[in-house]
Amino acid sequence: MTTYEQITTERQGEVLVITMNRPERLNAWTPTMSREQVLAITAANEDPSVGAIVLTGAGRGFCAGADTEAVFQNRINSDESGTTTSTDPGGMTGGVDWVQFLRASKPIVAAVNGPAVGIGITMILPCDQIIASSAAKFGSGFIKMGLVPELASSRLYVQRLGWGRASDFVLSGRIINGSEAAQIGLADRVVEPEALLAVAVETARSYAANPDRQLRMIKQLLTENSLETDLGLVQRREISMLEQCYVSAEHKEAVAAFREKRPAVFRPQAG
Repeated sequence: MTTYEQITTERQGEVLVITMNRPERLNAWTPTMSREQVLAITAANEDPSVGAIVLTGAGRGFCAGADTEAVFQNRINSDESGTTTSTDPGGMTGGVDWVQFLRASKPIVAAVNGPAVGIGITMILPCDQIIASSAAKFGSGFIKMGLVPELASSRLYVQRLGWGRASDFVLSGRIINGSEAAQIGLADRVVEPEALLAVAVETARSYAANPDRQLRMIKQLLTENSLETDLGLVQRREISMLEQCYVSAEHKEAVAAFREKRPAVFRPQAG
């Protein structure tokens, strides 16, 4: 098993739980953490026994934004562009387009257990579900640092919140709690702290019960078609994937399971 410096991983059946692990800094984001997240998610995507992923934080924080010393002050001291370069799309590291990476990944559920600020929010906007603890705190934060949002969040905030709420959230930089985040659409669900991880894993497990290839096809369709105005093109994309599904082993297994009155088996068990 791979050993990481700033994250941990744990298997819960067919779900991989990735935990940002800098609790003494409220899991403040660093380039090292980002690289390790990419490695862990890539490994999960390549493991057929993993069906879905949960991303959470250790201790009382989820991710309190970028580490001021490791990211902001280092950039100022070095007079370099830091994490945002022509080879590091959107502000992440290692040449990875984080938004596209998550949208092309197996299903990912964010379990926000505490403060999530700046990149602590924008990193999870492309997730498939955001589940917040009632103890969570959300803040855009960029304006307070003399910055603007990244990771396509200037579009994703509007998609989730609408113009007015998105504008208020990012222009004020104010902090909201988990309940308000759910009310305005920033989180999909809010639960009590002691139930958060169990609910997130169970949600991820409900996705993992389904076939990988079709899960990722559906994510691709949702991503490509979410703002598509040409409904003909939307349908052509769907038909193209349906044609692949009709001849797939997964579809044949689903039909056989239905006829034989048994659960369909789409995933090998972890060894």
